[in-house]
Amino acid sequence: METKTFTIANISCHHCANTIENELGELAGVSKVQADVETKKVTVSWDAPASLEKIMDTLKEIGYPADG
Repeated sequence: METKTFTIANISCHHCANTIENELGELAGVSKVQADVETKKVTVSWDAPASLEKIMDTLKEIGYPADG
């Protein structure tokens, strides 16, 4: 299992955090998503078939591109 924490500058409210958690949580292989409005960080844990590239692409598609 891989885990990575992303910084997402445009998380501004709990709706943003819920959107990110729901969208990433639907990806096959993603087991945990935790978004924090205060720190603007999202931590994702996943196994194949999910990948870092798929997660980054999904964040970009839903309007929350990751800074790192």
